[in-house]
Amino acid sequence: MTSLANAQRDIACVPAEPGRGMLYAEGWQSWSIVDALHPTAPPHLVTSAESLATDCQYGTAAPPGVHQGAGLLAIDPGDAGPVEIFAAVNVSEQVPVIQARVYDGYLIVSADGAVTRRTDAGDGGLTGALGRWAAEFAAQAGLPSGGLRPVPPVWCSWYQYYATVTEDDILANLAAMDDLGVGIGVVQIDDGYQSAPGDWLQSSGRFADLPGLVRRIRDVGRRAGIWIAPMLVGRSSDLLRNRPSWVVRDPSGEPVHVGTVRRQECTALDVTHPDAAAYLSSVLRAMRAWGIDYFKVDFMYAGAYEGRRHEDVTGVQAYQRGLRLIRDAIGPDALLLGCGAPILPSVGLVDAMRVGPDIAADYEPADGNPAQPSQRAAARNTVARAWQQGRFWVNDPDCLMARPGVQRRADWAALVERYGGLRSSGDGLRNLDPWGLETTRRLLVPSRTGPIT
Repeated sequence: MTSLANAQRDIACVPAEPGRGMLYAEGWQSWSIVDALHPTAPPHLVTSAESLATDCQYGTAAPPGVHQGAGLLAIDPGDAGPVEIFAAVNVSEQVPVIQARVYDGYLIVSADGAVTRRTDAGDGGLTGALGRWAAEFAAQAGLPSGGLRPVPPVWCSWYQYYATVTEDDILANLAAMDDLGVGIGVVQIDDGYQSAPGDWLQSSGRFADLPGLVRRIRDVGRRAGIWIAPMLVGRSSDLLRNRPSWVVRDPSGEPVHVGTVRRQECTALDVTHPDAAAYLSSVLRAMRAWGIDYFKVDFMYAGAYEGRRHEDVTGVQAYQRGLRLIRDAIGPDALLLGCGAPILPSVGLVDAMRVGPDIAADYEPADGNPAQPSQRAAARNTVARAWQQGRFWVNDPDCLMARPGVQRRADWAALVERYGGLRSSGDGLRNLDPWGLETTRRLLVPSRTGPIT
């Protein structure tokens, strides 16, 4: 990892009065903290080393009191003027870091790369201006207007069973879908089927016949989905042990550290290495041949890590190459959901995108870190990024959790209903009480494809 790629250069000043106006700074990836704040309000703070490694561009948080955007920062000064949007000229090589700091009644805006300034005096304030900018950005990325595909309602194993999920758990819920009349279109097998990150076709021991399970899902008229973190390689994996040249290295020659996933330290697959790229393609093609046609690709930020690769390209260039490889391997008809993914470099390359941290049964994050799983964090990001729905992709707020024991479950259900594009359930269906079952039946519908109004 590097520090900030280049020195910040002041590019503008915008009036800022306490308690007036709003500021939006885009986060680096799905889980990064995003909010619309008063320009003079203190930004949220990243409070853990792990969050620095995963959520922050270049692994570096903003200086205290500084708002920091990954390629996009917008300011609505209220009555003092129109909305000002500062955005990357190009995100195919590197995403500029854009910062805003308060000084003497103004916001001083700076950037470390090429940035355009757009003035928007249209309706809708900050949200309206971001929506109009997004439509233009998406068109430049090659995404045709009105071209989004709807995503069927999904059932996901993670939030009930986590990494200990078994084949029997999937089959039990497959039966419950019909018994309870829940309109599930996609059954997604989440993390826990594989032996280690990178060893995707080696069983954890809890799935006797994964291809056979996929057939059983399809035989009852549902689509089969799978979770995979294609850019991750676990330190204990056979892949790293047998193919050490296939991972990204830091300046000292050690595998880059991209975070600890399920208590295992992980590094990043180097998709610029032709053999590593061929391996990943073969894994995805095998899954597609089983009948899987819904892929949730997670921890994707790892593919954009800066470091030594087989080819001399930037992290963003390697990331986009990896996403295109994935699409080529799974084919144009499969649905692709990004998660933990750099936001602006993903536009036009995925069908749907997680727009916030993981949901959790608790309302507050366990360690107080605002980037960590919790209902508060997931709700904050989902509302802040609502303008992306129907313009960049189908927004995924994360799973509905409606079973007893989930704190403020009615609040989360209402937010999913209002802001959710993709609709999914994360409950063991037979664990639902009457309210949870009725709510799940009502909210699990095909995704919207247009903007939220």
